[in-house]
Amino acid sequence: MIEPLRHGVQRYRVVQWATGNIGARTMRAVLEHPKLTLAGVYVHTPAKSGLDAGELSGGEFGATGILATHDIDEILALDADCVLYTPRTCDFDEVCALLSSGVNVVSTRGEFHHPPSLDPVTRKRIEDACVEGGTSVHSTGSSPGFITEALPIVLTSIQRRLDALTIDEFADLSQRDSPGLLFEVMGFGQPPAEFGAQRLTGLRDSFGPSLRLLAEALGTPLDSVEVTGEVALARRSTTIAAGTLAEGTVAAQRITVSGLREGRPLLRFRANWYCTTDLDPAWDLRTTGWHVSVEGDAPLDVDLRFPVPLDRMAAMSPSYTANRAVNAVPFVCAATPGIRTTADLPQIVADLG
Repeated sequence: MIEPLRHGVQRYRVVQWATGNIGARTMRAVLEHPKLTLAGVYVHTPAKSGLDAGELSGGEFGATGILATHDIDEILALDADCVLYTPRTCDFDEVCALLSSGVNVVSTRGEFHHPPSLDPVTRKRIEDACVEGGTSVHSTGSSPGFITEALPIVLTSIQRRLDALTIDEFADLSQRDSPGLLFEVMGFGQPPAEFGAQRLTGLRDSFGPSLRLLAEALGTPLDSVEVTGEVALARRSTTIAAGTLAEGTVAAQRITVSGLREGRPLLRFRANWYCTTDLDPAWDLRTTGWHVSVEGDAPLDVDLRFPVPLDRMAAMSPSYTANRAVNAVPFVCAATPGIRTTADLPQIVADLG
């Protein structure tokens, strides 16, 4: 239930769902927020059940008196206004239970960026749950989200003709001390090979719906979404924080998700992830951040850099995803019931008061 504050300002009761890397950051932001109250915490692992939210959010707040639970019925009984839903995988049964009970959902999962991209049966289940509960669900984050939707909508607002929009994401991973992620999951330090179909499909499914949403917001729906991948190799043996890249092994990856209209790329998202710039073949790589190129009758070239030392990026980067989700809570709570997208909602503004 929304609690009234002085001068007519409202306070929203928020539940944090999952307390991983992003969830811990969204929970800290809720604890700090002037108009949000942490009402509860849901955890997937029984071992975390009963732990205080302060401990799960990093310990800087001390004991909060809010204990995590592994029981969804306890969460539903809290009568919260919104759940920040940040698990590794999306469980539509969970989401529908929340929505039908009267709880809005803001998620850093990508399933809700573009409703038509959902399986029709699943979409109807979610929409029915929203109607039953009078609630809304919204997907957001940094990438996809901010960089593929919110910023491009602003940049294209001064265009009358759009020939192409390309978003380049650059991530220097040389100081990321995560051997399992880099070498086992992402394939750095491995012999060169073609990208597996499953991996390319995963990137297409992550960014394709967001590009489709952007295209439709601009009145230029895409005909199809395609994905391609390529690698560059280490020219010499190179030591990074996670270990050693042998000469001739994968040291950089570039994955391009292209939204096609009338046979040509209209919108593109290109992920450039690298562990060294000493590559074969040589690639034109920028420092960690984003670069957006808009080709049209009012062309733009926009560089967004993360002014954070590389050895601090792993600690800082969750904020880029988590903060936008937290800032979206009041807007989603005020929205009409349904799957609400960036194009549906008013411009999300951070309440720093």
